[in-house]
Amino acid sequence: MYCLNDKQIDFILGDISARGIGMVSLQQNLLDHICCIIEQDLDEDGDFEHFYQQTVSRFYKSELREIEVEAINLLTHKNYYAMKKVMLGSGAVSSFLLTVGLILKFGHWPGAAVCLVLGIFILSFVFLPLVFTLKIKEQKSNREKAVVAIGALAASLICLWILFKIMHWPFANVMSLIAIGIMIFVFLPVYLFTGIRNPETKTNTIVSSILIIAGCGLVLTLVRSPAGTREQYAMNSGNFFRNEMILKSERNQGSPLQNATEKNIFSLCESIKRFLVFKETGSNEISADFESKGQLLGDSSAAMHFSSSTEMEKEIAELCDNIEVYNKGIKSGQQPISLARTILKAPEKKVTDALNDFVQIQMIVLQNQQKPIASR
Repeated sequence: MYCLNDKQIDFILGDISARGIGMVSLQQNLLDHICCIIEQDLDEDGDFEHFYQQTVSRFYKSELREIEVEAINLLTHKNYYAMKKVMLGSGAVSSFLLTVGLILKFGHWPGAAVCLVLGIFILSFVFLPLVFTLKIKEQKSNREKAVVAIGALAASLICLWILFKIMHWPFANVMSLIAIGIMIFVFLPVYLFTGIRNPETKTNTIVSSILIIAGCGLVLTLVRSPAGTREQYAMNSGNFFRNEMILKSERNQGSPLQNATEKNIFSLCESIKRFLVFKETGSNEISADFESKGQLLGDSSAAMHFSSSTEMEKEIAELCDNIEVYNKGIKSGQQPISLARTILKAPEKKVTDALNDFVQIQMIVLQNQQKPIASR
């Protein structure tokens, strides 16, 4: 059994203080624990300094100051460990949901959208805010806290951008540009200025900054430019306008619809098309000079528009019923209206695809009506 003298005890206390432990009560507790271990385990003729270094290293992972940080968190933030558990749990759940969602998405199995939405939602609104809350408490300077806050905000916006993109919700590209703008013009300068001043973190800061710039650049390659977006929207409107002209010509060349079911299908398709066009452009129809009037069809989800109108949901259900009746009454040589892969069975389609589906349904009705006439 080893017996410590006053000089050795003072050495231990001084070393504890030098290692970043400022709380007197914590210093005394650590001193008591370390002294007890040394006196109990060290041989009488053992090497005190070597054994002390081995003993004190048991109390931390990186540095002894961790104990004081943990103690302060326990004293000032009573929910610290509960928040930490929720953070880890939410991170694991979001990762699991994203993994399952991606597997389902690539396999074209049901449930992919639900898993992806929940996974990104938990990641953006539970995990990242908790990471920000816990990390900001560990930072001392306001500059370091600002880095954490800006980084968490940019990360959340990037996650939400991906969610909006895969769900075909509006403002996805705008959100991505805002997130990347915050990352490049706000987060990066603060992070670079903070880290490069410290010789210990200088290299890592420079490397991380290069990776951030490269990552943002790669993301921007996936984002359509404003000019490209307008050109694509104009192309969408042009395609729909031409389809409408072909449909109108086809109807003028044939005889008027006689069957009530055919009339219902045709009128319901027209009503739903007008609704979608109005939601996208503010006009009931696309005119020949659509570009000058700003009648541009975007990439919005048709389901998003339908969910905002109970009347449209009723019309879609009515259209499905009429198509079912129509298919049962078609004659030999006529083409049935297939609902597979159409907006009526795949509501996650874009507005442009939905409009094309309704035009095709109307074309089938017109062509079937003309077949008996042509065969006479």
